[in-house]
Amino acid sequence: MCGIVAIAGKSPVNQALYDALLVLQHRGQDAAGIVTCQGDRLHLRKNNGLAKDVFQTRHMLRLLGNMGVGHVRYPTAGAASSAEAQPFYVNSPYGIVLAHNGNLINVEELKHDLVVGDLRHLNTESDSEILLNILAHELQVQGKPCIDEQDVFSAIEGVHRRCRGGYAAVTMIPGFGVFGFRDPHGIRPLVYGSRETPQGTEYMIASESVALDTIGFKLIADVAPGEVVLITVDGQLHRRQCAPQPVLSPCIFEFVYFARPDSIIDAISVHKARSRMGQKLAMKIKREWPSHDIDVVIPIPDTSRTAALQLANQLGIEYTEGFIKNRYIGRTFIMPGQTVRKRSVRQKLNAIDLEFRNKNVLLVDDSIVRGTTSQQIIQMARDAGARRVYFASAAPPVRYPNVYGIDMPAASELIAAGRSEDEVARRLGADGLIFQDLEDLIEAVQKRGKSDVDRFDASVFDGKYVTGDVTPEYLQALEARRNDGAKEDQRPHTESTIDLYNSE
Repeated sequence: MCGIVAIAGKSPVNQALYDALLVLQHRGQDAAGIVTCQGDRLHLRKNNGLAKDVFQTRHMLRLLGNMGVGHVRYPTAGAASSAEAQPFYVNSPYGIVLAHNGNLINVEELKHDLVVGDLRHLNTESDSEILLNILAHELQVQGKPCIDEQDVFSAIEGVHRRCRGGYAAVTMIPGFGVFGFRDPHGIRPLVYGSRETPQGTEYMIASESVALDTIGFKLIADVAPGEVVLITVDGQLHRRQCAPQPVLSPCIFEFVYFARPDSIIDAISVHKARSRMGQKLAMKIKREWPSHDIDVVIPIPDTSRTAALQLANQLGIEYTEGFIKNRYIGRTFIMPGQTVRKRSVRQKLNAIDLEFRNKNVLLVDDSIVRGTTSQQIIQMARDAGARRVYFASAAPPVRYPNVYGIDMPAASELIAAGRSEDEVARRLGADGLIFQDLEDLIEAVQKRGKSDVDRFDASVFDGKYVTGDVTPEYLQALEARRNDGAKEDQRPHTESTIDLYNSE
């Protein structure tokens, strides 16, 4: 999962891009990068680390220009190295900068076509570089010294024909403008907005609406599946549907875990969706466990707070905060390597003994993936004096890998894969375990009758991949790449700092 942003402004955009990346930092903590455009010249700074560490004053001063693209990354494809930090750049044709969120599933086919047929060179293992080169080739074959918006729309039509998977991308071409596009299923989120300044209207494209809100941009709309939203250097906004049969199928896990609660994705409030998840889960507890002996509901911070509060209200049970979070520790789900994840849990959370002692506690989390974190938190609750520890997940059991841009573990490392809910409860060490039903989750997010979303990609729960072309062979290869043993073998490259025109 990654966070992307592009701004077409009337004044320097370096600070606004940086501020947007800070707001999108939850989407990736491995690397950060910004490219700005000053006339025909590009300026780039990217490296491993959080945005606040990658960009120092000396770097910001060099990021000149009124147009730019930014990215925060955690590695879905490729290695966790600064060589694969984004945005990526290719000089032919026109000089194209691209930042990408998602994952292509026909990478090997595209690699072959690019190298053998399109005669292009690939420098990394990142599918984002592949997407960039596909776009570059589709622009180049038009054979024009200067392009207009129609050329971009034709090129994106070619991208949609060739690329399969989940992708949202922002792109910049010097002297031309910026544009964003989304795959024909709209799996990964992308929104755009504007703000008025004394110099004129500025536009912004970003992964989540919260990035627009915090910088003073007003949300216009989501980029539709298959659509391109383009802003030229003279400030003109153009839109075009470039896919023949788009079907909006956003990733439901965005609403469960990844997106910030103050974001709106595909016209759905993430906060409200999570609140409805808690209501649905409470209804299931009432239905299946009417004689429960729960004394207190405690959320596992931060993502589950909204659902846990609504669950407690529906059940008429006390809600309290029982864990204090160290905000300087990253999200354990996206940390590289099981060893690091295990070590980080107790550094990340500390239990308040008073809230657990001699109580039957229901812990609420957004989901259970590997189960390692959940297992340790349950033990922390027992160590704090809880009599009984129950566990509730606002999402169904995660039984299948994600192939569209979430670096979930290999299927063999998912605790619910091939196990019943009772077996999962025993492995976690919980006295009771309850999962959300998939139908209830979909209804909670969809807000039936009030949303334009006809279906979601819920493949991590039901194994049904919305693009319809995920084969058992692909999943087997994915398993080999994603297991923790394979990840431990990937050695990070040495640090590199790049400026297209100024070396440090």
